[in-house]
Amino acid sequence: MQQPLHLSISEKLREQITNGQFQPGEQLPSEHQLMSIFAVSRITVRQAIANLVNQGLVVAQQGKGVFVKEQRKVTYSLSSPLVFFEADMARQGVTNALQNLQFTAVTAPAKIQQALQLSSQNLEVYLQKKLLLLDDLPVGIDVTYILPHLGSAFAKDLQRQMTFPILEKNGVTIKRIEAVLECTRATHEMSQYLNVPLGDPLIVYCYTAYAHSNHPIVYGEAFSRGDRLCYSVTLTT
Repeated sequence: MQQPLHLSISEKLREQITNGQFQPGEQLPSEHQLMSIFAVSRITVRQAIANLVNQGLVVAQQGKGVFVKEQRKVTYSLSSPLVFFEADMARQGVTNALQNLQFTAVTAPAKIQQALQLSSQNLEVYLQKKLLLLDDLPVGIDVTYILPHLGSAFAKDLQRQMTFPILEKNGVTIKRIEAVLECTRATHEMSQYLNVPLGDPLIVYCYTAYAHSNHPIVYGEAFSRGDRLCYSVTLTT
């Protein structure tokens, strides 16, 4: 299927921005110039610009034009002892927020049953999906499976804050995290929430958290935009 013209244009402009042809603070060509460059209507140009605005790449200033935004990438440190996400973002001067997308009790899929070492008699877990925003821009979706007694006990707080700080605040200490970093591509749902093209590469931080009993209590997969968020690891010998 042929890509709509406005998406094709916004992708070309996006590529020019990300490869440095347009620098932060620089003005994009005017509507009339873009109409001439791409031989399209004003409506198509405006849709293309709106795509770039939604992706956080440009800002439109009424009466002045469209300007490239600074493309700041932040780093989350996967360190020991554990540094909570919010604290790491605050240290870098980045505001963070989350939007609860889903919080429901579900029957654990087979992969989650294995990761959380669930018995066949008790397969219920709480599934939570959270949209992560940094400086008001969507950068990631965290999909978390939590043991039922924890999900029900802290349901209200879990829907407003990140998982690990809530558990720690309530005396559930995270003793160990096993994690894997891999790559995937944006599904339709993820592309809508993260304002990226369908199929765009995403970083996936897969993790299993263990409590003092050395029993897994949380399994999660955090899908993030590689142009907005990266991870750092310190290795000691």
